[in-house]
Amino acid sequence: MTTPYIAGHSRVVMALLLGTICTVAVQAQDAETDVRAFLQQRDRDIKAAIAGLNNDPSQEEHVRSLVNDRIDFREMGRRALGDHDATLTEEQRSRYIDTFSAIVRVQSLSDLTVYNAKVTFGEVAVSGGTARVYTHAEVDGAQVPVEYVLHDKDGEWWLYDIILDGVGTIEGYAVSFQSVIRKRGFDHLMASLDRKLRRIESGN
Repeated sequence: MTTPYIAGHSRVVMALLLGTICTVAVQAQDAETDVRAFLQQRDRDIKAAIAGLNNDPSQEEHVRSLVNDRIDFREMGRRALGDHDATLTEEQRSRYIDTFSAIVRVQSLSDLTVYNAKVTFGEVAVSGGTARVYTHAEVDGAQVPVEYVLHDKDGEWWLYDIILDGVGTIEGYAVSFQSVIRKRGFDHLMASLDRKLRRIESGN
């Protein structure tokens, strides 16, 4: 026989559990809304800025900022190095991230087609502080799947990987960077990145 105290206590516990579950669900929905709104606004801002380039080429740096300023290059670079990142000193890591991010920024406007493509936003999946957004971009009449991976950093959502038609940005860099480090070492990788940065900055 259940005593009134035990029955009452069970009801309180159940109410607290339901309240917690409801709170978590609401927070997840809020996060999904925030992530979707951020990416949709980013898409509109970039398209508007690109449209203005035809009349004012000096706006190129503005477009570059819109494309890159909410990308977490430190996280992207860290993941590209994989386990090798843990072997670096903070000075090495800082130099690597600075050079890596500079290369990505300079190259980011080499092909504006993907930024001008019509984007259809699909599912937004949030788990803890990470979000994945599934979209399709219409490129040359074809629907190309594009997945955005973000994380919550100091209360804001930051991109750190973009997976285009099944191939991730991090994955592409990781194959190259980690192979060079295994065969030739980190210093050789940095020398290669420094040369590449000088070359693309000079337009060669």
